[in-house]
Amino acid sequence: MKVHEYQAKEILDQYGVAVQRGIVADTVEEAVEAAQTMAADGVTQFVVKAQIHAGGRGKGGGVKFCPSIDDVKPAAEKILGMQLITPQTGAEGQLVRKVLVTAAEDIAHEYYLGVTLDRATGMDVIMASTEGGVEIEEVAEATPEKIVKVHVDPTTGLRSYQAREIAFQLGLEGTAFKEGVKFVMALYKAYRASDATIAEINPLVKTEDGRIIALDAKMDLDDNAMFRHKDLAEMRDEAEEDPLEVEAGKHNLNYIKLDGNVGCMVNGAGLAMGTMDLIKLAGGEPANFLDVGGTASPATTEAGFRIIQSDPNVKAILVNIFGGIVRCDRVAKGVVEAASNMELTVPLIVRLQGTNAEEGMQILKDSGLPIQTAIRLQEAADKVTAALDA
Repeated sequence: MKVHEYQAKEILDQYGVAVQRGIVADTVEEAVEAAQTMAADGVTQFVVKAQIHAGGRGKGGGVKFCPSIDDVKPAAEKILGMQLITPQTGAEGQLVRKVLVTAAEDIAHEYYLGVTLDRATGMDVIMASTEGGVEIEEVAEATPEKIVKVHVDPTTGLRSYQAREIAFQLGLEGTAFKEGVKFVMALYKAYRASDATIAEINPLVKTEDGRIIALDAKMDLDDNAMFRHKDLAEMRDEAEEDPLEVEAGKHNLNYIKLDGNVGCMVNGAGLAMGTMDLIKLAGGEPANFLDVGGTASPATTEAGFRIIQSDPNVKAILVNIFGGIVRCDRVAKGVVEAASNMELTVPLIVRLQGTNAEEGMQILKDSGLPIQTAIRLQEAADKVTAALDA
């Protein structure tokens, strides 16, 4: 689950991570009021930042420096309601519904600091770099020696000497060194306590007076752990998510929308990836990733069909089921029921293998519906190709 910058900073603040002060606003009037509130505390310069679930906001015009309080209103007017296009949003951009009004800081240096899981080692890894404020992927590719990596043994947790090593490698000294060590320890604590999959500070800044603070913050939270964090689950902003993915979630379907022309419904993530490869080999492009899991019912199957078919780019649908836990005849009944209850507007190809596959195929054939069946993968691929060429 993604959260906005201002929400990530709220989480981090709870664990003692030093963050840039700010107030979130939904309207221009609220943005001005936020600046006025901060001005009463001595803030004289501001930054207005678009709040969307994508990085690179500054490159798209979603971050505006305001030398005085009078500049806040025009900045908020320009950002709120804009279709912000960044390298992470794609060409369609993303509508800005909120802004964060923050205090501008006198920056002496920008750094990068992030925590995530290194799946190769099975340990959390803390990554830091003196090259903050830019895409860390670019740094990793061009100058990998500028990235410091420290792995955290899950049996001991993060040790203070490891935090000192990171601060030392970043070149921090004096008060900034002490604050840097404290920052690293607090960030890792927040990452673990909130069940985050990533906690990224870019940039982490050293101010002219030696403070170490998070100027920006990105956190992704593990959906599977949100039952432990009811307060964090409430931070979910469905307006930032694809409507089809939101609808799929209501039916416990694992769905991710893609840009292709062949919808696919599969059980199991590995088979789903293989099916997507099959679609590409057939000359098509997958329109989605949809894993119905091992307990597909007629209701979830019908929901999956409706979601897939609501994508106007879909020109054909391929159902590829391996009956292990789920029985193929049960899936077939779900397919027939779904196809009977709704009008299929595109060709439907169904491949069933595994438990009760023959019974399932007979159910499809006896339905009288325009459902094409396949036994082998190549046969399914050929029928997808024919459907796209029709």
